[in-house]
Amino acid sequence: MSDIPETTAGTTPGTADTTPGTAGTASAAASETAVGNTGTPGTAPGAPPLVELVGVSKFYGNIKALQDVSLEVHRGGISCVLGDNGAGKSTLIKIIAGLHQHDAGILAVEGEERRLASPREALDLGIATVYQDLAVVPLMPVWRNFFLGSEPTKGSGPFKRLDVPLMRRTTRSALLRMGIDLRDVDQPIGTLSGGERQCVAIARAVHFGAKVLVLDEPTAALGVKQSGVVLKYVAAARDAGLGVVLITHNPHHAYLVGDHFVLLKRGAMAGSHARADLELDELTRQMAGGSELEQLSHELERAPAPDLAAGVARTAAEG
Repeated sequence: MSDIPETTAGTTPGTADTTPGTAGTASAAASETAVGNTGTPGTAPGAPPLVELVGVSKFYGNIKALQDVSLEVHRGGISCVLGDNGAGKSTLIKIIAGLHQHDAGILAVEGEERRLASPREALDLGIATVYQDLAVVPLMPVWRNFFLGSEPTKGSGPFKRLDVPLMRRTTRSALLRMGIDLRDVDQPIGTLSGGERQCVAIARAVHFGAKVLVLDEPTAALGVKQSGVVLKYVAAARDAGLGVVLITHNPHHAYLVGDHFVLLKRGAMAGSHARADLELDELTRQMAGGSELEQLSHELERAPAPDLAAGVARTAAEG
């Protein structure tokens, strides 16, 4: 998936609103308490989901990558998609992001059935995807990566050039609105920690007007502290009114922020649960394999140690 950068997560180049006073609407008040949201997604009564998949399937020849998968993404809500390697999470991301088209079922964006032909079409509809590798340029400064692919310019004709002061100011203000206070937006983004780079990518998607934010394993390669930082900004995106799709294999991270959980297993749905209907232990059990894991635990139980003394005595008696 690394060949599709998320750096254009917004409008097409030259059409993004780059005025600092209007960039993004994320609330900077995302605190630790915002992470543990237990409420229902903040949608208006009767409003269609931002993105809805109904019985979506994807086939590669005879291989069923996805079969009859359904998912709803609501404004101000976080839908978590969990599954082990090979469960179909990557295929699901590619369908929502417009990289691959589904072969069966319905994909609707804000109530209108769609068949996304390209990632650009998905971006134009407000669907931004932050991939696991982030697709940043490590040696470029933070502000340059923030606007990569959507750079504002000034002047005209042969005097047309990048508006660097505007990009610096806008990057700094957009990050601050998300509660991200970097030391210097001129530092190369490669010098930031993995969690900080994820946060910059999230802030960029919010700034460029994303309605739906798809996050591909944002905490996979992070430690405990950095994972907590990223989850805080995922909650900030939710509080800004975005619908979030969180792809993860970690049920503990999903349960901290999720409103709804969809479990995938070998391309099919293994469960779909609202947060109120599921405890963390049960989510972990289902994620780990449920009855299969219980059967494995019985198979791995230590066999009772043989009674060597009784065996020696029996051998002596027989001799």
